[in-house]
Amino acid sequence: MRVGCPKEIKNHEYRVGLTPGSVREYVAHGHEVLVESGAGAGIGADDNAYRAAGATIARTAADVFAKSDMIVKVKEPQPNEWAQLRDGQILYAYLHLAPDPEQTKGLLASGVTAIAYETVTDDRGGLPLLAAGATALQKANGGRGVLLGGVPGVLPGKVTVLGGGVVGLHAARMAVGLGADVTIIDRSIPRLRQLDDLFTGRVHTRYSTVEALEEECFSADIVVGAVLIPGAAAPKLVTREMLSGMKKGSVLVDVAIDQGGCFETSHATTHAEPTYEVDGVIHYCVANMPGAVPVTSAHALNNATLHYGLQLADKGLKALVDDHHLRNGLNVHRGKITNRAVAEALGYELVEPKVVLAA
Repeated sequence: MRVGCPKEIKNHEYRVGLTPGSVREYVAHGHEVLVESGAGAGIGADDNAYRAAGATIARTAADVFAKSDMIVKVKEPQPNEWAQLRDGQILYAYLHLAPDPEQTKGLLASGVTAIAYETVTDDRGGLPLLAAGATALQKANGGRGVLLGGVPGVLPGKVTVLGGGVVGLHAARMAVGLGADVTIIDRSIPRLRQLDDLFTGRVHTRYSTVEALEEECFSADIVVGAVLIPGAAAPKLVTREMLSGMKKGSVLVDVAIDQGGCFETSHATTHAEPTYEVDGVIHYCVANMPGAVPVTSAHALNNATLHYGLQLADKGLKALVDDHHLRNGLNVHRGKITNRAVAEALGYELVEPKVVLAA
């Protein structure tokens, strides 16, 4: 199979879908790899590093899209990218379709088979490719006196984390490491018990109710929105009205912004202008937070995605049939929505993956 890796074009996204090390693995499996010139510049990997790994360097992204059987990216394709996708091609990347109807339309129209990193699962019911990004967030910000980056001058006092999943866990670990008083809110009693055992009393846990949300958000210096439902739009847990009860100068960090955000007042920002203020509350809603530390996060992401990417290259669509965890990553296939959360969020008919793959 010919595997293509274009340069990321989303604002301030410096990661790359394939590192030179990943290219070597694809080549060792007998595949041809086509990398756009300059794709690895953000992680310090020049074209010669990719050539040494066995890649062919393409002059333009158009060459990569036109000549590749599978496209490996980091962030969701932008409009001029999804226009270049075609029927029978495989796209393997973060997609976050639920809050993005235009991208969804573009992928459906292209006929592409799109596998989303964020909905691939593992044997423990986790989201391993989403966890790769969360780990990079934690590593990126150690010792800087900020939580999850980009909010200068704020040493955490009281931190409230909404959501006790993978992303919330990493946020809580970061805050605990900075000496913060941390509370995690979640609606799963078994998960709260797990977190109690994991942190051995170093964090408080509370079951998610309206009262608990208000009490913890009103007393917090930083609120981290980390409620992520695989494939679905994030629920709006903090309303505009609630901001009036929060401390002036407190910070909302919306880690769920790629899925539409879990604060009513959230809108996506970039690393160039990461924050804005609403009713005296600072909002940090960068849609590609790990992009600020591209070397660490690109390698972490490649380590997580490589195994499944090689399956796709080796077997094609049969890989989706053989591995139900990888099949859970299938969001779009030849004009059909194959992920329940995306279908429900955007009003499309769901076609089960097994059905479309058997056609």
